[in-house]
Amino acid sequence: MTSYRIALIPGDGIGTEVLPPAQALLDAVGKRHGIAFAYDSFDWSCERYLAEGAMMPDDGLDRIRHHDAVLLGAVGWPGVPDHVSLWGLLIPIRRSFQQYVNLRPVKVLDGVPSPLRDAGAVDFVVVRENVEGEYSEIGGRLGRGTPDELAVQEAVFTRKGVTRVVEYAYALAETRGQHVTSATKSNGIVHTMPFWDELVAEVARRHPAVRGDKEHIDALAAKLVLAPESFDVIVGSNLFGDILSDLAAAVAGSIGVAPAANLNPEREFPSMFEPVHGSAPDIAGQGKANPLGALWSAAMMLDHLGHPEASAELLAAAFGALADGISTADLGGSADTDGYTRAVLDRVGA
Repeated sequence: MTSYRIALIPGDGIGTEVLPPAQALLDAVGKRHGIAFAYDSFDWSCERYLAEGAMMPDDGLDRIRHHDAVLLGAVGWPGVPDHVSLWGLLIPIRRSFQQYVNLRPVKVLDGVPSPLRDAGAVDFVVVRENVEGEYSEIGGRLGRGTPDELAVQEAVFTRKGVTRVVEYAYALAETRGQHVTSATKSNGIVHTMPFWDELVAEVARRHPAVRGDKEHIDALAAKLVLAPESFDVIVGSNLFGDILSDLAAAVAGSIGVAPAANLNPEREFPSMFEPVHGSAPDIAGQGKANPLGALWSAAMMLDHLGHPEASAELLAAAFGALADGISTADLGGSADTDGYTRAVLDRVGA
């Protein structure tokens, strides 16, 4: 029996509703594959921020540093600015634990219709640089409240940071369709994007079997809608990857079922896995939340921990329930959260 210690951060809203199904499926699939999970839950959330003035305690990172992985539900709540929840919890975890790859698989699933005609062949991944780039703390504001007020925000691109995420993307493509598309804007952003292009070209030369393309971000956004089936692995900076991954999830039918992994590929620190859908306060507490994003994220965690067969079994059960027409109201079905979860558990014999 292989054992793992998982840090649970349910967070806010439906985050607290989608993690229990993920735990149930992990435990059920784990029993079939000789894997056991121990969970430690942490109340780090906007609710905690409103009560105590911080998303997590001062020693929060030390509390989860030695866990094998982190499973996050969702954070965000009305009355708490989004930058508070992001910079007070998610970004410190990503940066302190060098989770420099944000991995977002995109697939059109039976039971989740895409808004695009004939989009059934869509199956690609977005690899987003996750710890530097445009999301930096360097900058400031001058002359607040005056007619001459200005704001400066600096992007940070390092040789190490760009190279390692692009290397990850090319290595991933070698296991998939042998094709990498790099998102750039070097015709308009005259320093960071040409630097990005140069480093992508260096990495590409080390992977001659992989076909490499580069696309300006605006044209790439259009092609994601017009021909999403033509992509295999897309790699982009923090901002470009953030935008493209949400666009891609919409192309696949719903951001509400999309998963994400924040990876430290070297496994020196725990990686964090999370659904993309956010806390959805409008449906929180109503049993309507579809837990697929959390289940898919849990499957990505299994794969990262070295259990691809268990991961595949969990995904087959989750996707199979959707294909059989069992889904929640947001996807046109009549099941509630528990009903969909039960249907998935039945498929793994639990």
